[in-house]
Amino acid sequence: MMSQTVSVRLEDDTLKQLDMMAKAADRSRAWLMSMAVKQFVEHEAWQLDAIKKSLEKLEGGQAQFAAHEEVAQWLSSWGTKNEAECPKCG
Repeated sequence: MMSQTVSVRLEDDTLKQLDMMAKAADRSRAWLMSMAVKQFVEHEAWQLDAIKKSLEKLEGGQAQFAAHEEVAQWLSSWGTKNEAECPKCG
């Protein structure tokens, strides 16, 4: 696998934390940055793909929704002794 060198400007505090993490993990600064960028790109690619698929369903008339009020009520109940069930999409 080919790799290329890139440069990135980081704030001093971020760079200090990165150096401390690199030392603690016995890894190089470059390795940690590479892993961080890789994880970010994978996550963002997954998220963009999910958004694209959802928009395609919406545009194709295949999307199902739950009422806003039901979702808000459900979320408000999280962590309480009367936690509501997840609203049904229809």
